[in-house]
Amino acid sequence: MGLGVSLFLIAVGAVLTWAVNAEVSGLDINAVGVILLVVGVAGLLLSLLFWSSWGGPGYARRRTTTYVDDGPPL
Repeated sequence: MGLGVSLFLIAVGAVLTWAVNAEVSGLDINAVGVILLVVGVAGLLLSLLFWSSWGGPGYARRRTTTYVDDGPPL
């Protein structure tokens, strides 16, 4: 799960938890919102924790170039 999906789950969970006042039989919308919030926060923390091992953004990678000096050509 990436950062974008985690942020989306957090946003949807927050909306369901605090902004929706609807009643649905057999389903607790507040509980679904809290579950989405927890899953989103866990995914966000795991994404940030393993950011460097997954490669992260391409511009942040360190590239090393090796130059060999063989002297002047003969």
